[in-house]
This record gives sequence, C-alpha cells and structure tokens, in this order.
Amino acid sequence: MPVCEVALRPGGAWHFGWRNSDGTEMEMRGVYREVRPPERLVSTESWGGDWPEILNTLTLSEENGKTTITITLLYPSKEARDAALKTGMKEGMTLSFNRLAERLGAMAQGKS
Repeated sequence: MPVCEVALRPGGAWHFGWRNSDGTEMEMRGVYREVRPPERLVSTESWGGDWPEILNTLTLSEENGKTTITITLLYPSKEARDAALKTGMKEGMTLSFNRLAERLGAMAQGKS
C-alpha cells in the first residue's frame, strides 16, 4: 500500500493506493463526513474516472467483549453496485477482513 493518507476529521480527505504483486495499481479517495469515535465513521468513496461516488458507513459495536464491524456501502443505483461487485471487490474485502482477523488473533496472543 504505497499511498495511505488520512485526515481523520469531518471534511478531511483520505487517499489510498494499492499495488498488486503483478505491478497493477488501484487508488481510491474520499472525504470524511462524520467521525464519531469509537463507534461510527462516514465517508465518501471515489475510484475516479466514470465510477460514481458512494457513501460508506462503518459502525463498531461491542457485546460481551466482542466487537462487530458493520460496513454499509450506498451506491447511487443498483447498476452501479452491480458494476462494483464485478470488479472483484467482494473478494478483496474478504481478503482484507481475513488479514485483519489474523492480525487481531496474533495481537491477542501477544505476537506483533
């Protein structure tokens, strides 16, 4: 992830860039609309080009010592959502959440 810029405040911008092992790159950027630690984060997301801007809402809730992450992606149309799903987004998000689970598991066991 060669680009990771975050101004975590309402009105602040974010910009992420990834590079795959084959050298291909992907970038996304957006603006934070709501930052309410530790439970809620709302931001726009744009992939650039012809892709529409979407609204992301992340919520964190705790029950019995376990935290649940809920992410809602609001697309301007069903067609825009379906086009995004065809990019491999679902697989990429699954990979990211699996990595997060591994990292949190390692931290819980006292490993860095």
